[in-house]
Amino acid sequence: MKLTPMGNRIVVKVEETETKTTSGIIIPDTASKARPQQGKVVFVGKGIVNKKGQKIPMQVKAGDRVYFTEWAGTEITLEGEKHLIMKEDDLLAVE
Repeated sequence: MKLTPMGNRIVVKVEETETKTTSGIIIPDTASKARPQQGKVVFVGKGIVNKKGQKIPMQVKAGDRVYFTEWAGTEITLEGEKHLIMKEDDLLAVE
């Protein structure tokens, strides 16, 4: 599937958080209902044009692993998997 986000928006495939700690303790689903806050960029928009008519390029590209706030973006389902559409400004960090 090919999807082109508008402007400075990106589509992120959400990565579920670990349900087991590094020491081997299993965390039950009922303990954490927070939305995941990391994922992989799947599709990237073409950027925006500022008031002077200059194109501002996107800083992320498809394949980048990103971190964002818990309530960033709009949840969608693509091919049966959870994704988020969000503005590039909603990102906190890129790996």
